[in-house]
Amino acid sequence: MRQEILNNLKNLYGWRTRRKIVVFSVDDYGNVRVDSAKARVIMDKAGLKIHSRFDAFDSLETLQDLEMLFEALSSVKDKNDNHAQLTAFTVPVNINFEKMEAEDYQKYEYELLPETYSKLSEIYPAGYSGAWSLWKEGMDRNLIHPEFHGREHFNLKVFNEKLAAGNRELLTVLKNRSLTSISGSGYPTISFTAAFEFDRVEENMAFEMVIKDGLNAFEKIFGFRASHFNPPGGREHPAIHHYLKEGGIQFLDTPFIKSEHQGEGKHNRNVNYTGKMNKEGQVYQVRNCVFEPTDNRGFDWVNFTFKQVEAAFRWNRPAIISSHRVNFCGHIDPKNREKGISALRELLKKITTKYPDVEFMSSSALGKIILKDKRAKVTCT
Repeated sequence: MRQEILNNLKNLYGWRTRRKIVVFSVDDYGNVRVDSAKARVIMDKAGLKIHSRFDAFDSLETLQDLEMLFEALSSVKDKNDNHAQLTAFTVPVNINFEKMEAEDYQKYEYELLPETYSKLSEIYPAGYSGAWSLWKEGMDRNLIHPEFHGREHFNLKVFNEKLAAGNRELLTVLKNRSLTSISGSGYPTISFTAAFEFDRVEENMAFEMVIKDGLNAFEKIFGFRASHFNPPGGREHPAIHHYLKEGGIQFLDTPFIKSEHQGEGKHNRNVNYTGKMNKEGQVYQVRNCVFEPTDNRGFDWVNFTFKQVEAAFRWNRPAIISSHRVNFCGHIDPKNREKGISALRELLKKITTKYPDVEFMSSSALGKIILKDKRAKVTCT
């Protein structure tokens, strides 16, 4: 009963439509976290803990991951004869482990995502040979659409401080071509994996260069400018919205209730909804459904998510389904991927069976529809 109330409550406000729109917004694509099962064993023996399923199973998407994901997405079609589509919030760069090792881990060095795939294709040909080509094929087939998840999936301030201090955990994971199982940041308001969290509010100024560089890297590897942003690992401050706007970002992911850090531990709470606009004219999207089938909470994720989709449609809202790449990763353990993709296939079948008039689209396509509608209403008034 409590969950049913919550499902309806978070759909009370926001942009309305009678169209049955479904968007899958999935975080963490492009990001190297755990290099391999062997690396995980070595890190375990070194005393680095598995704090979550991300530390255990999350790895750069392999050829097999993408093949099975695309097969599941293409197993259904919507009213417009389109397959299901995944919006992959993606980081365009990763750590250049070889260069950092050659420089004795004195400073941070990064490489573009295609270079990461090229290297891994040589190290693990069975898993990564052809994976980048399949990534681009999936884009051409409208099965996967990348959007901006920041330049990298970790807090650069904390990374650099730990690197300068010769932090044992950080050096251990870097030597294992990974970035996972870091126990803390040293700051109560910063998570190690949260690229845009900060201690003092003026630290947001340093994000201008990172955002500009990241968006340019994104365009270089994918061939178009990103228009939608979701920060990795934590929430952003509005101070960076202008930098994002200058870089072409029109749409922002935000939680229904956002605890917004103002610096030095002080927070404001904001209530948000899909269709709300900020001072920069950017449109917010609030994910009103959750799908995390490899998160073992002891309940049926397919039905849990489907009931949230039903609630969204009941209130004439688009169903924006939040998920993470880890649900579809099998490089460390194929059983993890099998569980997640099997659940995805079942959810898609359930949605298309009950709602034959469903429409699958990317988050940015939804954003453009909302923006066009809002502009039309302004013109009419």
